[in-house]
Amino acid sequence: MIDSHCHLDHEPLLSDLTNVLQRSKDVGIEKLLTISTSLESFSRVKELVNRDEMIYGTIGIHPHESSTNIITANEIIDNLKNNKKIIGIGETGLDFYYNNSEKDKQIASFKEHIEASTKTNFPLIVHSRNAEDETFEILNQYKDKNIKILMHCFTGSKEFSEKLLSLNSYFSASGIITFKNSVDLQETFKSIPNENILIETDSPFLAPVPNRGKKNEPSFINFTASKLAEIKNISKKELIEITTNNFNKLFFN
Repeated sequence: MIDSHCHLDHEPLLSDLTNVLQRSKDVGIEKLLTISTSLESFSRVKELVNRDEMIYGTIGIHPHESSTNIITANEIIDNLKNNKKIIGIGETGLDFYYNNSEKDKQIASFKEHIEASTKTNFPLIVHSRNAEDETFEILNQYKDKNIKILMHCFTGSKEFSEKLLSLNSYFSASGIITFKNSVDLQETFKSIPNENILIETDSPFLAPVPNRGKKNEPSFINFTASKLAEIKNISKKELIEITTNNFNKLFFN
């Protein structure tokens, strides 16, 4: 299995990393992608990718941080060149639910990340909350660039997923799909082609059932994989093969 989105630089994961990694290996995880959310976060990610061969990282500014963390496309590109285990751009995008940063700054930051992706062909990891129309409108402006888009922790509508599929997007399922009230989201993932799905924990957030309410960690991806296999009406073994192949195709081809 591959956890396509976790935050190993967040507590309680960071201070217990040795054990977190061992538990990840024990359940069969072969790669962890730890995600940058700010300039400070990226400095920790750069160190983490050297702690174990299974850890890879990204460079990006979360929309919540885009008012206080400014990064240009060229700065992103320079860091990608200098760090071979930094394999993605993000997480970036739009969050109009919390609006922790001004909308115009979120949009400007999002476009810098997209520009870096168009120039490097590195996958773009997108966060979108309460911003379906705006997110698609911006991404669609670059449709001729064939950006590699990964919608992280996807919780959007079926209509949104169908629009994003026109851009050949990938969709990562988090522990949210295990929640009882996520029937619509489960139906949406049922409709997404198998060749477009990944799995993630977003740990230490969003622990899946039966650990909902606890601090999440990568090893809990086991429960998300089981649920997604059930939703897709395939074996867990097949689901793991599909999502692992999709991750490797997206990030290493």
